[in-house]
Amino acid sequence: MLGERLVVVADAHLGYAPPEVEAALLEFLDAVPSLGDSLLINGDLFEFWFGYARVIPRRGFRVAAALAQLARRLPIVLVGGNHDRWGLRFWDDLGIRFAPHRAEFRLGARRVLALHGDAAGSGRRRSELLLRVVSTGVAGALYRALHPELALPLVERLSSRFTDHATEGPSVERCARRQRAWAERLLAEDPSVGLLVMGHSHRPALVEAAPGRQYLNPGAWFDGFRYAVADPRGAELRRFTPSAPLPPGPADRR
Repeated sequence: MLGERLVVVADAHLGYAPPEVEAALLEFLDAVPSLGDSLLINGDLFEFWFGYARVIPRRGFRVAAALAQLARRLPIVLVGGNHDRWGLRFWDDLGIRFAPHRAEFRLGARRVLALHGDAAGSGRRRSELLLRVVSTGVAGALYRALHPELALPLVERLSSRFTDHATEGPSVERCARRQRAWAERLLAEDPSVGLLVMGHSHRPALVEAAPGRQYLNPGAWFDGFRYAVADPRGAELRRFTPSAPLPPGPADRR
């Protein structure tokens, strides 16, 4: 059992989002113990993450260090998204349970299934084709052989060309509809799942599929600091309010 009150956040896309999104997330992580007794990060925490054996990507260091500290206080589950599921053993070494594709656990007596949501299909053919290519073992081995100073900028260029970061519009609506239909089918087929959590679409959703059984998408953190809180009885969509206006964070130097 993970706990009784689960904090859920997804789709921060750190590295793509403005620096103030990371600053707000760091403040949010400090506040998590007052919001719940466990944390689920449900994919695409970073615009890109690769678990090197000896290197920590500079852009992710502040958040990784904050998560390592938080993991000493409460359980954290990190589900990989289509941008950052190449974590290997890095997160496990920090005391964080990492699941590249899906995680299952108990929230009280409630069975929770968490997955990022890209498996439901986004309708974005170029993005889905690229994901299939880069998810192969051969692609991972070739990428690992590149120096990080070459490899990380390469992914940034590909991401800007193939990825949709929209929070509104027809593509978001299509993705959200696909996810909801997929979620409702899964909940109908597997009545043991009490809470199904997804992200990916950047669209918040809380759907009561049956009494006591829900589909939850917290929405995108980079879209107004969205998150959710769930307990054995239900879930609630929320927004985090920083304690003061956030100045722009330090620019990344290359």
